[in-house]
Amino acid sequence: MIKILFVCHGNICRSTMCESYFAYLVNQRGLSDLFFISSAATSREEIGNPPHYGTVNKLREEGIPLVPHRAVQMTAADYEKYDYLIGMDSANIRNMQRIAGGDQKDKIRKLLSFAGIGRDVADPWYTGDFEATFQDTVMGCTAILEFLGKQKRI
Repeated sequence: MIKILFVCHGNICRSTMCESYFAYLVNQRGLSDLFFISSAATSREEIGNPPHYGTVNKLREEGIPLVPHRAVQMTAADYEKYDYLIGMDSANIRNMQRIAGGDQKDKIRKLLSFAGIGRDVADPWYTGDFEATFQDTVMGCTAILEFLGKQKRI
């Protein structure tokens, strides 16, 4: 089983969108039994809160089921539990490495790096542009599946 944790600052916008979309992708391809997918925050600000209404509305608009979710914070134990810990931006990556105590096993990566792009995922918390975030999510999550296929993991 491949274990993936999507991580952003608050775990109510980007990481939740990625968790729901990636679960949808693997389900559509009949691969659900090969994955354990979750999401978390680097901060404690939104702990216990449901996904942001903008994320909920965008996923609904696209016909993507929202996974049941309440925001949680990433822990050091998550580093051992997951195969891939995927951050949305450079600040997330720094905070994830701090929480994990480093990245000795090269498990922490930025989402769009799988698509060969170095930039951060658009943050709708500041822009309100959930469409841009969704496009980045689609690009990054699709690239993860391609990467895993090339690695002969799926």
